[in-house]
Amino acid sequence: MAHDWNDVFLLDRPEREAVAEAPEARGGFLRRLRESLGRTREALSAEVQATVAQALDEESWERLEEALIMADVGAVTTADVVERLEREATDTGLSGEALGERLIELLTEQATVGDGHIDLRHRPTVIMVAGVNGTGKTTTIGKLAWHLVQEQQLKVVLGAGDTFRAAAVEQLAEWARRAGCEIVTGDDGSDPGAVAFEAVRRGREQDADVVIVDTAGRLHTQDDLMAELAKVRRVLDKQLEGAPHETLLTVDATTGQNGLRQARSFSEAAPVTGIVLTKLDGTAKGGIAIAIARELGIPVKLIGVGEQLEDLRPFDPGNFARALLEP
Repeated sequence: MAHDWNDVFLLDRPEREAVAEAPEARGGFLRRLRESLGRTREALSAEVQATVAQALDEESWERLEEALIMADVGAVTTADVVERLEREATDTGLSGEALGERLIELLTEQATVGDGHIDLRHRPTVIMVAGVNGTGKTTTIGKLAWHLVQEQQLKVVLGAGDTFRAAAVEQLAEWARRAGCEIVTGDDGSDPGAVAFEAVRRGREQDADVVIVDTAGRLHTQDDLMAELAKVRRVLDKQLEGAPHETLLTVDATTGQNGLRQARSFSEAAPVTGIVLTKLDGTAKGGIAIAIARELGIPVKLIGVGEQLEDLRPFDPGNFARALLEP
């Protein structure tokens, strides 16, 4: 899985000279992630310590299971992890610190599914971004564009397909200015498919490396809007066969298990290649990242812990599990 921005992108650009990431940037993000998951980590680590410090009886396993469910790891994932941990403890005598370390390994394994890379080997690569209103979709697009242009030295075109919310277009235009890339917009209330079509056309015309298409925020229960999302996908394929090459779904981590339901519904309307888990900034429990990966088989590719540019990072399952569990 990816550890930094240079790892997360799959590229076929021999002439590209990516900007090396400063080690302190990664370290600073890990500190913010641990701080963001502080309350969950304190509760989980306390339960793990209590479990490994006493006889491993049925009651101790039940308490550990309850703590993981309370952390939004999900009932299905939790049952699997605790069952395996209990079996290994019984069969091999696993206990103490080794048991806690094994729990981290099992959660890492559960969160490691599919391909965590963002594949940019098409020219142009078309990325469609979807999600419920308020999940940080437009901000995520802006930050992703900045990293692609400023660090990966790629040419990017943005498509402002959320034509029903003027603020979304304005916000994306500001990010385009900040990142140094072009943006394609439409009139208020215009057809999102037309904007997406034009963005890809412009990207092909200008030999862009990446085209990122925003879509209108929608609830996963709104059948007509979910159908529209599928329509945008078909429009993109007409302009460029095989597009979109990546479909990223932003999920608000604070919504807990509802985020899992959202991801399931969106993936049925338009095949989702990756999750961007946002708002891991203090109130989220965090385990939903593991639940989505395990139960839906969709890799979490990016996570966000705040509003600043450096607060969006590639998802590393091992570091995430440690941030959840290590004291």
